[in-house]
Amino acid sequence: MSSSTRRDLNRRLKGWPGWILLIFVVVGFLVVGATRDTGPRTPDERIESISKRLACPVCQGESVYESRNTASNQIREGIRQGVNEGNLSDEQIIQQISVAYEGEELLVPTGSGVEALAWALPATAFVLGTAGLAFAFRRWQRAARMLGVATPEDYELVARALADESLDKTIDVSVDLAVDTSTEEPRLGTPDRS
Repeated sequence: MSSSTRRDLNRRLKGWPGWILLIFVVVGFLVVGATRDTGPRTPDERIESISKRLACPVCQGESVYESRNTASNQIREGIRQGVNEGNLSDEQIIQQISVAYEGEELLVPTGSGVEALAWALPATAFVLGTAGLAFAFRRWQRAARMLGVATPEDYELVARALADESLDKTIDVSVDLAVDTSTEEPRLGTPDRS
């Protein structure tokens, strides 16, 4: 593959179709990751998973899995009964416990409805922000390329401007030093000699 063909391919991949493809791939991974089921689990794994998602109704900042409080023990026993019956999903067991304790036991938002927005919105904002920055950088790069390559005359112009600026600063400093001090007002703490 020649270098010009490689450059053309590289330019095409960095164009709009490449970015759109990247966005679709990222969104696809987010969707699959959010809805992916890990497959069959043992009852003990299900009980552990559910109890990690529920907050202890008495303890502050602990899950039912971590807490050894009697209320947490009762919730774990309810989870165990729901899992052993075998006809309820994890979400249904969590829903039953949430209803029994007035819905304040959820540590992790559910994966559906309005609570799913707590997970989806930050990820979407990150993807859109990254895409926006990529488009802005690309536009700035294109604008810089349109200016062309700096010529020796450009470098000479910049050097002259910098020299003029430093000359102006030198003149300002020398003017400040040449101020007539005989008309100065007397300072506090110094005697007036008039």
